[in-house]
Amino acid sequence: MEDTDDEFLSLSLAIVEDNSCAATDRRRKRKRRASFDHLLSYCEGKVFSLLQMREQMLKLNHKRKGVVEEDGKGLQLIHLLLITATAVDENNLDLALENLSELYQSVSLTGDSVQRVVAYFADGLAARLLTRKSPFYDMIMKEPTNEEMFLAFTDLYRASPYFQFAHFTANQAIIEAFEKEEENNNRALHVIDFDVSYGFQWPSLIQSLSEKATNTNRISLRITGFGTSIEELQETETRLASFAKGFRNLVFEFQGLLRGSKLINLRKKKNETVAVNLVFHLNTLNNFLKISDTLKSVHSLKPSIVILVEQEGSRSPRNFLSRFMESLHYFAAMFDSLDDCLPQESTERLSIEKNNLGKEIKSMLNCDHMENSNHPRYERMETWKLRMENHGFEGMKISSKSLIQAKLLLKIRTHHCPQFDGENSGFKVFERDEGRAISLGWQDRYLLTASAWHCV
Repeated sequence: MEDTDDEFLSLSLAIVEDNSCAATDRRRKRKRRASFDHLLSYCEGKVFSLLQMREQMLKLNHKRKGVVEEDGKGLQLIHLLLITATAVDENNLDLALENLSELYQSVSLTGDSVQRVVAYFADGLAARLLTRKSPFYDMIMKEPTNEEMFLAFTDLYRASPYFQFAHFTANQAIIEAFEKEEENNNRALHVIDFDVSYGFQWPSLIQSLSEKATNTNRISLRITGFGTSIEELQETETRLASFAKGFRNLVFEFQGLLRGSKLINLRKKKNETVAVNLVFHLNTLNNFLKISDTLKSVHSLKPSIVILVEQEGSRSPRNFLSRFMESLHYFAAMFDSLDDCLPQESTERLSIEKNNLGKEIKSMLNCDHMENSNHPRYERMETWKLRMENHGFEGMKISSKSLIQAKLLLKIRTHHCPQFDGENSGFKVFERDEGRAISLGWQDRYLLTASAWHCV
């Protein structure tokens, strides 16, 4: 997105609340919400009209003309979105409905990155306006199927350097820790992955280890992966075991455990190099006590290395408008970056934005209204660093090889777009914290940060 952080800031200054009045505001909002819900029941005609406009927007497959093209930067559209967010937060029903109707007439899921990201934020605001009591809420917040989420994840993995940056950087650090202990570890590596998900991180590690092994001097790799279901773990094990069969000089073993299982169930070999993988995991723990308990458990394992990778940004569910602004900054960069990876008419891009990024936007804006919400706690690098240090970990220098690999990945996986010129154009790798962390950024915006740690 061409809008600068300064432009965003100037637009948001007028709507960000004074945190010192937060408690009073919450009481006022509860009273307003009660009368607002009563009022909403009398405005079903307006709501229905709004949803008809939304349906029309979803059916349009061409770039809409209007607001975005007139101002050249989408500032008018962003400004309208911010005013709408304020109206929704203050339960100003008439203004919120009026502005949402205007937004739905000005955006498109197949337009430029401004139109696309605003479309999903408008959905999130509409759902927040209606609340779960409305019969239309579930229509807007409809979850993609497991298959749709898997395909969206796969499309993003292939198209963008986002996940590959995280996984390749983590794997390089793990390999270096293994090499450092090679004389004493019996050529055995044990990776404990706290969120194995689809297992996409590990084929590249398997391949890299195989390049270091021979048929007479094999390497043993064991992955203990925590997953959300037995089915997911079985599919991941089948996928990884099938891939590993192609490497005869590698002994591969996978142990699947359900999330929440006790770490005493881990099988460990003598002197093996133990690496703990915390890639996109700590942010899924919905309270600080769980994060603390996890880090204490990790420290008790005395691993040779701990890899931490997290999204950048303070988007925890505190003040709605500040969370809204932070989320808008982040996802504007994500949507903008996809233009560097996929053509505007790409079905893969639509899948990624609808079933991955769009889903996250809508749940982010409604996490405080959702039942059993376990929404990720996104924090800045400095916050995670403080937590790690408070739990007995010390940061390790990221190797020059990791930096070179990350920069090479960006050259291979993206192309330069003419509209992104200058020093801060496109994807970039940032070295941070005196070389103890590296970040993937879009223009001058950090997207995610990787760091390596060992026990003090």
